[in-house]
Amino acid sequence: MPAVRDHSEHVYRIAHQSSAAASSPVAASWRRCVTLHGLAPEEVRSPWRLTDNEFRQAHERSGVLVAEAVAELDRLFAVVGKAGCCLLLTDDKGVALERRGAVGDDAEFRDVGLWSGTVWSEASVGTNGIGTAIADARAVVIQRDQHFLSRNIGLSCATAPIRDEAGQLAGAIDISTCRDDASEAAVSILSQAVRDAASRIEANLFRRAFAGARIVLVPVDRAGPALLAVDRDDLVLGATRAARQRLGLDDRRIAAGVPASDLLQEEPPGDGGELPDAERAALRRVLSRTNGNVSMAADLLGISRATLYRKMKRLSLN
Repeated sequence: MPAVRDHSEHVYRIAHQSSAAASSPVAASWRRCVTLHGLAPEEVRSPWRLTDNEFRQAHERSGVLVAEAVAELDRLFAVVGKAGCCLLLTDDKGVALERRGAVGDDAEFRDVGLWSGTVWSEASVGTNGIGTAIADARAVVIQRDQHFLSRNIGLSCATAPIRDEAGQLAGAIDISTCRDDASEAAVSILSQAVRDAASRIEANLFRRAFAGARIVLVPVDRAGPALLAVDRDDLVLGATRAARQRLGLDDRRIAAGVPASDLLQEEPPGDGGELPDAERAALRRVLSRTNGNVSMAADLLGISRATLYRKMKRLSLN
């Protein structure tokens, strides 16, 4: 077929131009497919498919992700399902865990492999929305002939990665369509919808992980929920990826203890409880600022080390 041959030749030409691969995310993905995964654009291959047992295990491993995402999938499908779109929720390996699609479109989507239990990584089927979003850890649009495999050039995909409560990649959410009239503008709208859905799922995962904490919204310009989980003493327990990037947080700094009021340059919230609780919170904040150095904390508080030690003992901070 001339269209397949032309597409394959174009892919090979671009994939072997290192300057193009460096400047274009799609070209860089094509290069990975050829050099890293040993794929050929003209080969006829379907996505890898898990056995029933493998799929069940993958689904169980991502049980929390699925639980927090199904409502978003249903809501999004109610909006785009009648437009000939298929939705997939995958894990961080590109395994399709959940699928939404209209019955009338099932045969077409099953034929291209957009089905539960298939693997849409770049290693499996080359450049595609899911695999490339996971490889690049960012939202992508892969439209028609931007796919690596010539057999997939009828697809248009908009995908966004989903991150867990620690900011690590947990999976992806994808909208795909086989419609010939899927314009660039239409796919751009789908891309925004899928990114918004991913942000809501990330917020759901974060609130679930820190169910007993106070959740604070961090003002940021970038996409993605910027949330902090804060304990009753104003110390940060967790932060989403967007909040980590905005505030310069990592696991080590969170584990060491950092007051949210310091990060946000705000006065710590009033405790609203008994005086010992407020005093305990204040001491924890000072100790966190000095990395546990009691002498330095005592100097900041204007009291002796002995007095501070007595307070710490009384408040069970030893």
